[in-house]
This record gives sequence, structure tokens and C-alpha cells, in this order.
Amino acid sequence: MKYLPLVWSGIWRKRGRTILIFLQVAVAFTLFGVLQGLKTGVDQAIAAARADLLIVHSRLSMGVPLPIGILEQIRSVPGVTEAIPVDLSLATYQNPKQQVVLVALRPDKGWLSAFTYTISPAYVNAFRATRTGILVRAELARKYGWKIGDRIPLMTEVPQQDGSTVWTFDMVGTFTDSDISGGNINTLINYDYWNEARASGKDTVNHFNVRIADPNAAATVSDAIDARFANSPNETRSESIREMAQENLQSIGNLEFLIRAVVAAVMAALLFATATMMMQSVRERTSEIAVLKTVGFTNAVVFGLTLAESVVVCVAAGGVGLAVATRAFPFASRFFHGVSMPWIIILVGLAAALAVALISAAIPALQAARLEVVTALAER
Repeated sequence: MKYLPLVWSGIWRKRGRTILIFLQVAVAFTLFGVLQGLKTGVDQAIAAARADLLIVHSRLSMGVPLPIGILEQIRSVPGVTEAIPVDLSLATYQNPKQQVVLVALRPDKGWLSAFTYTISPAYVNAFRATRTGILVRAELARKYGWKIGDRIPLMTEVPQQDGSTVWTFDMVGTFTDSDISGGNINTLINYDYWNEARASGKDTVNHFNVRIADPNAAATVSDAIDARFANSPNETRSESIREMAQENLQSIGNLEFLIRAVVAAVMAALLFATATMMMQSVRERTSEIAVLKTVGFTNAVVFGLTLAESVVVCVAAGGVGLAVATRAFPFASRFFHGVSMPWIIILVGLAAALAVALISAAIPALQAARLEVVTALAER
């Protein structure tokens, strides 16, 4: 503690320069925290994604409908424990910008096991008992101020039997979704009501949600399902939720390479900037360091004091940057639903800040430690 005043005075000797380098380090570690946290968080979310849940859709594309008549054939495949038909449709609330996704499904017994939804048992019962019932994503209900008992009119491109494109549903509850690709604007409605009331597209679905008994057999069961419909008018493609999440990540390019390249460039620039600051600081204090050695400070102590200045600035700024990244992370994570900032990134970030401080200050500190008192005072 007796050296702390010396370290503190050295840091604030040039306030403007210290503040600038502090901000530079803080910004760099904010970027590090957001990018590396996003990558690590996505990797963890994908690893946690359910491998026992398959999506069976048309081999042509997700947008091509399949007949609901193939449901029993899917259920008869060995390893399948549950299969639920799902139809998707886009709707709007009050204006075209307020979009809602209608997820029409059959709330059969055990249907929740084929989804990643979390729903209160009371809401499940109300949904099953209410033909026009709708379950709303919790975030969506808060956004529009919807509450249980509200009648919600939604406009779609799917006409009803009477020609109207306005569908009115009775809100019976809310739900959350743990799927990494789960949409924040999803709502759940009864497929049977939807299918009977619509004027077109009857007895078709967008896909089937299928739960299997053994997650390790996902590839085998997927192949067996697809084999059932090979060379038929309704060829299918079956994928696990985990596999689809990995494909979605790969579709945006090599995220890991991009993040590592950006972080490496930022850290390299930070090293040069910090090293330059420390070298300049040591040059400006040549006579002061000589006086310290004259009054008895050893080379090791001078070396340590110089390193300490860099460590205090870099670690403090790194901590501020990582704190900002943690607060900003919820906004960045909107690209990947359900991703949270891993604590390991905070620890790695602080370790990286310490490493930057030690590496950048090593040469200036060594120069200060080797400084010859006579030479330094003679040049004064």
C-alpha cells in the first residue's frame, strides 16, 4: 500500500492522456465483450438445443405445404413418440408494422413435449377448451398491452369461409419459448378451428413437430421418416432443432473467424497504443525515476511501479468496458433469441486486460529499471 500514492500520481501525471487511453481500452473491451460473448453464448445455446425434437417439412422448402394425412405414417415410424401438425401464417394487428405469427397446432395430449414452449397448466387447459383461444408470447403481450380475456382481431392473407381476412381470437394465456430461433412475435392457435374456418389450404400444414425417444438416434429416425415418403408427391426433409440452429448460424457466414479477426485487430491496436503511452510516460519522467533510485528504490521496485500503472489503467478500463458490454448485450442478443452473456467471457476479458497491461508495459518498465542515475541526471 505504501507504493499506491506513487502509482496513482504517475497515472494522473498527464490527465488528458490517461483519460484518452482509458476510454480506448474501455471501448476495445466493450467490443470484445459483445462479440466474444455473442459467439460463446450462441455456441452454448446451440449445444443446449434439443436434439430429440425434429421438424419434418417438405423437401422442396419450408414454405411448401404438406397434407395432414401423412401424420399417422410419421407417428408409426419406430422411435417417434409424438407428432403434432403445425401450420404457420403471418398476420398484422393494427398496422402492417405490427406483425404477428400465427402458429396453428393441435393441443393433443402430450403436445407440449414436441415443443420448446413453457406454458402454465391452467393456460394449457384453457387453450384446449377454447376453440378460438390464442396463447400469446409473453413479450408480445407486454408490447401491445394484451391481457387474458381480450378479444384480439388479427388481419391475415388467409380468407375465412365468409371471405373476411380478419380473424378474432380470445386470449387465454401467455407462454415463453426456449428455442434459440424462437420468434418473439409468435402466437398459438387451434389448428382444427383454423383449418375448418379458412377458405383455402384445407387439410395442409407447414410442417410437423416430432419428438423422438432417443436424441442420439435423431439422424436414424430422420432418415426413416424421409424414407417413408421418398419418390412420392410429398417428399420430406427431417431436421433436429439443434441441426437447424447450426444451419442458421452457418448461413450468416463464418462468425467465429469474423469475431476473432475483429478482436485480434482491436487487441493489436490496443497493445501499440498502450505501449506508446507507457514509453512516452517513462521518457517524460526520466529525472523523477533517477531521483527514486537515488533515495533507495531498487530496480525491481521501479519495474513493478511502472507495470502497476499500466495494470491499474488497463484492468479498470477493461472492467468498465465489460460492464458496458454486459448491459448492451441484451440488445445484441436479439439476433439470437435466448442467448445470454456467459460469465466466462467476463473472466477472460479481465485476464486479457491484465495481459495487455503487462505486455505493453514490459519494455518501458525494463527501460525504467535499467536507467542509469548519473546519465539521467546529467541529461536533465
